[in-house]
Amino acid sequence: MFSKVLIANRGEIAVRVSRTLRDLGVKVVAVYSEADREARHVLEADESYLLGPGPVSESYLNVSRLMDVIAVSGAEAVHPGYGLLSENADFAERCEAAGCIWLGPSPDSMRKFGLKHTAREIAVAAGVPLCPGTGLVGSLEEALSAAEQIGFPLMLKSTAGGGGIGMEVCRSPEELRAAFEKVVRLAKSNFGEAGVFLERFVERARHIEVQIFGDGHGKVLALGERDCSAQRRNQKVVEETPAPGLTE
Repeated sequence: MFSKVLIANRGEIAVRVSRTLRDLGVKVVAVYSEADREARHVLEADESYLLGPGPVSESYLNVSRLMDVIAVSGAEAVHPGYGLLSENADFAERCEAAGCIWLGPSPDSMRKFGLKHTAREIAVAAGVPLCPGTGLVGSLEEALSAAEQIGFPLMLKSTAGGGGIGMEVCRSPEELRAAFEKVVRLAKSNFGEAGVFLERFVERARHIEVQIFGDGHGKVLALGERDCSAQRRNQKVVEETPAPGLTE
């Protein structure tokens, strides 16, 4: 077990991780922006370090400053929480190169599953059943041709990012024509990645996630499932576990 862990996050997730660490007898290193100086996750920590001004880009996303804090604090591991740098493979690699254990998915896993079209490819290779879909489509003409094979309604999706951004339901070729450049533009501006693909749209679907936890040494547990079907604009609003209405 580590004796000291840095939480590279803020707010309720940092508080929850911090309390669990203290229950385990592990010292907590918190980081904060000037705007969060009096935040609970800072006040409850064993040590706390200022990252920078209020804007997230100048504080919680300041990788160089975080690496300095890791070195100064002597933290043996980094817990990224969710959001912010939790899916940043470069930051994970820098932590590991500094001898600080990354408590999250490996950089390789993040790169493979961070883009939806490559995640689809891995699932197909593993024999996982999927809705009909495509790889990346490079033009509207290619998308229209693929749509004829898959059939409508379709979801036009950005391969990068999340939060319901870069997703558009298309129920006809006309709607696909109208949506294509819009989704490409949204994807590029929000995620820096313009790639899009098509997937069959399921009208009445449930969004069920299974939580997987691995120890980095080959042991993996499924920690149950959660129903994330309550959504607004394809963004999850309520997550319920265990998921109701599932058979054993």
